Amino acid sequence: FARSLLILDRSKYVSVIVEYQALPEFLTRDYAVFDQQLIVPRVTELSRLYKAQNTTRQTVFRPFEGLQTSGSISRGLTTGNNQDAVVNSNLDLQISGNLSRDVQVRASITDSNIPLQENGYTQRLDEFDRVYIELFSKNWSVKAGDINLTNTDDRYLRFNKKVAGMSLDASIAGEESETDLLASGALVRGQFTSNTFTGQDGNQGPYKIKGSGSQQYLLIISGSETVYVNGIPLKRGENNDYTIDYNTAELTFMPTFPVTSNMRFTVEYQVADRNFTRFVTYDGAAYKTDKIDIGFHFYNENDLKNQTLQQDLSDNQKEILSQAGDDLSLMVVPSATPDVYKENKILYKKEMIDGVEVFVFSNEATDALYNVKFTYVGANAGNYRIQTTIASGRIYEYVAPQSGIPQGDYAPVVQLIAPNKLQLVVFNSHYRPNEKTKISSELAYSNKDKNLFSRINDADNTGFAGNINWEQQLTDGKWKLASNLNYEFVHKNFNTVERLNSVEFQRDWDLMNPSGNQNYLNTTLLLRNESKGQLSYKFSKLDYSDSFNGNRHSLMVDLILDSTSIKSNGSYLKADASSYKATFLRAYTDIIHRFNKKWIGARLQAERNEHTDKTTNTLSVLSHRYLDYEGYFGLGDTLAVYAEVGYNHSVTDSLRTYALQTVNKANMYFIKSRLLSKKTADITLFVNYRHVKRPLYNDEALNARLSYRQQLFDNGISLQTIYETNAGTLPQQEFSYVEVETGLGYYTWIDYNGDGIQQLDEFEVAKFQDEANYVRIMLPTINFIKTNQNKFSQALTLNPSKWGNREGFRKLLSHFINQSFILFDGKHRRGAQGLNFNPFSNTDDLLAFNFNLKNSFYFNRGRQHYSTTYTFIQTANKNTFSITGLQQSMRSHQLQFNHKIGKFWLFDLIAKTSENKSESEAFNNRNFTILSGELNPKIAYVLNPNTRFEAFYHLKHKENKLDNFEKLIANTLGMNGFYASGKSFSLQTSFNLILNAFEGNENSSVAYQMLEGLRAGTNFTWNLNLQKRINSYLDLNISYFGR
Repeated sequence: FARSLLILDRSKYVSVIVEYQALPEFLTRDYAVFDQQLIVPRVTELSRLYKAQNTTRQTVFRPFEGLQTSGSISRGLTTGNNQDAVVNSNLDLQISGNLSRDVQVRASITDSNIPLQENGYTQRLDEFDRVYIELFSKNWSVKAGDINLTNTDDRYLRFNKKVAGMSLDASIAGEESETDLLASGALVRGQFTSNTFTGQDGNQGPYKIKGSGSQQYLLIISGSETVYVNGIPLKRGENNDYTIDYNTAELTFMPTFPVTSNMRFTVEYQVADRNFTRFVTYDGAAYKTDKIDIGFHFYNENDLKNQTLQQDLSDNQKEILSQAGDDLSLMVVPSATPDVYKENKILYKKEMIDGVEVFVFSNEATDALYNVKFTYVGANAGNYRIQTTIASGRIYEYVAPQSGIPQGDYAPVVQLIAPNKLQLVVFNSHYRPNEKTKISSELAYSNKDKNLFSRINDADNTGFAGNINWEQQLTDGKWKLASNLNYEFVHKNFNTVERLNSVEFQRDWDLMNPSGNQNYLNTTLLLRNESKGQLSYKFSKLDYSDSFNGNRHSLMVDLILDSTSIKSNGSYLKADASSYKATFLRAYTDIIHRFNKKWIGARLQAERNEHTDKTTNTLSVLSHRYLDYEGYFGLGDTLAVYAEVGYNHSVTDSLRTYALQTVNKANMYFIKSRLLSKKTADITLFVNYRHVKRPLYNDEALNARLSYRQQLFDNGISLQTIYETNAGTLPQQEFSYVEVETGLGYYTWIDYNGDGIQQLDEFEVAKFQDEANYVRIMLPTINFIKTNQNKFSQALTLNPSKWGNREGFRKLLSHFINQSFILFDGKHRRGAQGLNFNPFSNTDDLLAFNFNLKNSFYFNRGRQHYSTTYTFIQTANKNTFSITGLQQSMRSHQLQFNHKIGKFWLFDLIAKTSENKSESEAFNNRNFTILSGELNPKIAYVLNPNTRFEAFYHLKHKENKLDNFEKLIANTLGMNGFYASGKSFSLQTSFNLILNAFEGNENSSVAYQMLEGLRAGTNFTWNLNLQKRINSYLDLNISYFGR
């Protein structure tokens, strides 16, 4: 025990498990009263003198000693006789720690030149490149790379931008003051945009986020969006309120957040702007003392008009922009430009049809060809329409007007984007003469030029704004009374980076495109108690020169009275505009009473807006009336186990025949609960049923989510079940294929009909890397089908391996493990048949579904002693595209046996049968049913973990049961080898001989699937992978593949 040494008889034991407990460190440590280095050894020369030495050591700082790094850098070259050389690189590096005693660093750098396979509409294939480096100390910091520029303090300069550049923050401390400095410069990645839409009853999405103007292709910068409903921000995430596809620009709301027609959504986001190189600078300074704060900020964002990106402006187009001023309608120009013939490029020629010169698709090299871009201009606003979609994009055709009315939606024009500039300078100050008084002010000046190519309309470029605010505490005590007075002036030409007022400001004041200078006055009285809550009254006055004048009274209550809490706010607006007058009454109250771990509550929301047209003296279509009341009851603890049930009723009135009349009534029933919350089990249930009654038809929607998790018998049984149902929409998508660098794509093109034109049915998932040179791009769509969606998933694991120490039947069971997973996700066309709760139904109205079943049954898993695995897999999926419907399915049975023979030999046997089906409505060559059987024995010689040799035989038999009844018998002989020398060197090789006896048309999609990318007859494939560690920081990898 003292030496921690264990002696065993090797003839009896192959391996052992030692369990022990070490003595505490304080018992085994050496103790001494004095420093041993200072004790003088005993000698006979007693008269010898000694001098005490100071042994204090000074710590010597070593640069970069505390720096922590992780990650990798790789540079590679891929080449072959069937492809050009391709250079690829990857970088993933994280750094943190001290550069010196006072300076620390944080850095995260990722870089890859492999294009992403986007699952959505994409504007471009770009490099994945993210860099962030920060140096900081106590009084300063420098950030570089992909950073956020943010200002939340200034009213007139609030923004949050994701940029690529550098920023510097510094703080200089004085005896009684502090000075802060800020400087930054960067390239702008996106431009602020806002989109509003109204929810629909029974539609959880996806909802298309629209761009400004006719912009159809949106690439939203990830993480830049904020989604509001009725002015309240939502949370992103599958366990929260919504999810977003940044490439398709689509929002989908979770079943636990039911969408209704009374919800007003506002989405603020940054959209990638690739027209010009855009640069931004943001600088500022602030001086702070106990009583006075003063500061300023300067913001400059402008396009570099001579550095275009995706928009290549000709001299003629620049001249058009110079004469257009700020008028967007004058910036629309013909899009046709002369071009030369290129295979698979969509080009047009000019023809005369009914005396009109139009563009007609042509792939003849002898024609005078043009590259034409078509812009969606609105329904029946253009003379062209989509004729068809091919692999390389859409083809448009001319359609003649009828009775002078256009019959198309597209026009051969392009909207020119003018370079613009925005400059803002802001001054602010805060004065605190005493603890009860605070006076603040802010002044701002803006300069916005919407067209840097033109000086026309520049008179409205500049504007200014200012406000002054006075806060005063009037009384002390338990109930404190405070007042606030605020006045603001905003010039009609003043501009900000992002939104100036609240999201619902226009609706709160019933504004309709007001013009003129803005005067805004607010006075507030606030009565507050630290334990009871607060009450406030607010009077506001708003006017825009002579076009609008309004007065608004607001009352807010937030009180806790014993076991009852009251939250209420209401407002009354009286407005007088140049063309209308309005009154707007709003009220919201929520009262909750709690008792004995229970609660009961009532909620009321009401609106009445009477919007009168001054010309006709009648109510306008903007008038409405809304009443919503709700009651609910709950018990338990919302942080643990609880349940809440409730009922909601709402009535919506809109203008009908010059009077407010009821247009819908809705009844909603809901349950929110967590029925079980333990370490080994959890059950949550959410149900929301809504029935809407309208004059002509009724509508109903159900949103529900059930989640159940259970662990039994010390994790011997693990179960997780999720069921969801909701109503939404399904986009009818179109797609095309874009060529990328060889080996960096996902698909390959095979010209089956030999016409040299890429068709959608000629693209296959590439079997080999040197053929993967295309990616699929989804095109934007405005066509959505209403659906009901049901989703069911379950994962079950039976693992009695912990019974290995038991006897009898339990010990036998410990050799077995079973894992199963099942998923049903179906979308049915929503119609008169009502709600559909069954996730397993397969009816004619099923538009899309995804089914996945996998079960694995193990015996002696991982032991290599008669180890046997049976795996059953069944998958099916269906997609609805605008051009076709595609349904695919697969079913397979696989039995794998693994056993170690003696000390060095390992035998492995795989037997497999499968069935693959494909059904396409538009492409006959995609219809097939392939039955296959496989047998794959393998013998391996394992000398040690670093040396391994394998030889195998693989027999495949495949037969297509449709159309041409193709057949394949494939015999494969192969050898694999692996050798490693410690951690510094490894070599892996393989060689295969494949004999394919194929009957049928080899140049077909079915043949490509059956032959797995190889050819009929004799095939050879070989592979070599070499890894060499040159030093602790550098590895060399060489991969070679041939066939």
